[in-house]
This record gives sequence, structure tokens and C-alpha cells, in this order.
Amino acid sequence: MPKFIWKKILAKAMRSSILEYYDGLPGPHSEEIESVLGYLRVNPVTVFPYHFNDQYVADNIEVYDDKGKRLRYVLLDGKRLYFKRKWSKSRIRKTFNGLLKEQDQRCPHCYENDTFKVEKGDVLLDIGAAEGNFSLSVVEKASRIVLFESNNDWIEALHATFEPWKHKVQIVNKFVGDISNLDCTTLDDFILPGEKVSFLKIDIEGAESQLLNGSKRILQEQNALKVAICTYHKQEDENQFKDLFSQNGFETSHSDGFMVLYHDRKIEAPFLRRGLLRATKYSKAE
Repeated sequence: MPKFIWKKILAKAMRSSILEYYDGLPGPHSEEIESVLGYLRVNPVTVFPYHFNDQYVADNIEVYDDKGKRLRYVLLDGKRLYFKRKWSKSRIRKTFNGLLKEQDQRCPHCYENDTFKVEKGDVLLDIGAAEGNFSLSVVEKASRIVLFESNNDWIEALHATFEPWKHKVQIVNKFVGDISNLDCTTLDDFILPGEKVSFLKIDIEGAESQLLNGSKRILQEQNALKVAICTYHKQEDENQFKDLFSQNGFETSHSDGFMVLYHDRKIEAPFLRRGLLRATKYSKAE
């Protein structure tokens, strides 16, 4: 069976399962859950079950050719964001359209909000950088950025994107986890004692807990730190991460709304997951 047909079957089954599950629960639901259910009653399931999706149209995205670098790019706030060498224009349009949705402030995957964001002079660690769109959006504010990306195919594009800021941007082609070797590093080993870090953005496809296990010193010692960490990959991550950050003196809040990982065949009720947790440790002077 073709992959796209199987995805449609999965999506339809997930939509039915979600509605059946919540309709079978006693009592009223929260406004957030009712918002998702209302969307699903009249729309196909999607990762972000909200009407803001309709405002993003991939076909409207302009993709440019850099003949010198032999790479394609789009413009993000007037800055060039490059993509993998072999990617077609249609794939770039689709991917970039998804990135724009993710960082819409109405989206449960958005890393920042009005009170939680990268500030001028911050040191940012972008862990799971992929194409680097988040770092590019704040590159002019940050004093230093370290991008960690383990996928070799992204490294060429990242160097092209951040070439104008190479004096303050470091690209590290490694996993970040709970061990250090040729292919992986822990944050506790990478960040020297006393070295300042201001903002961690963490999105590493379900390996977030391993990263936190390798970041115990950083979480304890850093005096002022913001962490945006994805919690949608595993059902238990939100509560486990919240407890860990609270134990280390952070105040936490989750992003608004829910995500639906309808492509995950192992996902079980209650189906709806928070996109990310925002954790803040304030400086002792604040």
C-alpha cells in the first residue's frame, strides 16, 4: 500500500479514536480540549488541530537558488535560510511552511512567547537545530549561539545560513545526551564550569530525557537560565520534566494547546499532548 494512502487511513482512525475517547468521558472538558474536539468534528486530524493552519499556504513560499553555493534557500525575516542540497523546491516549500506554523504564537510547538524569549546578549544553545530556523530568527539578538545537529546532511546548509554570523555561531555535529564520545556529548562536558548559558532550546526527537541526565550540573549551577524543551514525543515527558526542573529551582509553564501525533502508531489515550515546557530560573538579583 502506498505510504500516502496509509497515512490517510491512520489519520482517519486517529480522529475517530480521539472523538470516541473524549465523548465517552464523564463531565465537561476544559476549554482547551473542547477547542480541539470542535476542530476535529469538522476537520481532518492534523498535528496542530487549530484553524490557524489555514493561514499558511506552502505554494505561496518563494524558493531561491544560490548558484554559487549550489544550494536553495528561503527568506526568513529577510535572512537566507538554506536547506539540504538534494531537496526539491516543493519539499522545501512544504517543510518551511511547517516551520512557520510551528513558531506561530498560537501553536503549541512555539518556543517563545511575549514573556519567555531570547533577549539581547543571551547565549543560546540550539539543541536539535536541523535547518536552524529558530537560531536564525534570534541571531541578531544573541551574543553567542551554539547549534548542535547530529544529522550530517544539515551541516552544509547550516554553515551557509550562518556564514554572515560565523564570528559568534558555532556548529557542532554531535548528539547531545548522557554520554560523551566521538559522536555524542553531554552538556555538562561541553559547557565549562563557570561558563554562562542563557537559553536552551531542546527538540531532539524523544531523547530529551537522556540530555537532561547529562545536564545535571548545568541545571544546578546556572544562575539565570531559560529552557524550552519539547514534551510531545512521549506521554510521560511533560510531568517528569516539570518535576525535574522544579527540583532545580525553575519555574515552569507549558505552551498553550495540544498536539496530535497521529502518525505514531503506538500512541494511546488520552492522545493529546502538550508541545513543550518552558522553564525559567531567575538570577539571584531578580
